[in-house]
Amino acid sequence: MSEHLNSNSRSSEEESCSSRPRSFALKKRPDFIRVFRFLRSGKISNLRENMATRGQGGIQQLLAAEQEAQHIVNAARNAKLARLKQAKEEAEREIAAYRAQVESEFQRKLTESSGDSGANVKRLEVETDIKIQNLKEESARISHDVVNMLLKHVTTVKN
Repeated sequence: MSEHLNSNSRSSEEESCSSRPRSFALKKRPDFIRVFRFLRSGKISNLRENMATRGQGGIQQLLAAEQEAQHIVNAARNAKLARLKQAKEEAEREIAAYRAQVESEFQRKLTESSGDSGANVKRLEVETDIKIQNLKEESARISHDVVNMLLKHVTTVKN
């Protein structure tokens, strides 16, 4: 379809150029002029040889480009692995720092609570001693009354 359109556009162009000299139409198309001059020069056999060597050169270029692309991919992989290794090491350092921080916080709280427990033990000992002293004083105060009550019950006979 596009060839048909191109041929129509060429024919209309050629028709419009028909009133002009032929050299003017060729000047508008420099690629046609080069091809025409090349064909007139008789170098067509050189062209075939040149195309064959170009084909081999093209294959060599493709192989070289493929190798270069492979080197680029390998370099990118190595860079990615290095970044992953670096990120892992950094994460391990952060974890170790956090673990040390939590451990020191725990040890600080442990020493605070054990210091408090020592104070609690002393406070409880003091309270216990005070209660024991109060009981001794109370028993000493009422022991005489208790002895009299017991003697009264023992000596009283009921019928």
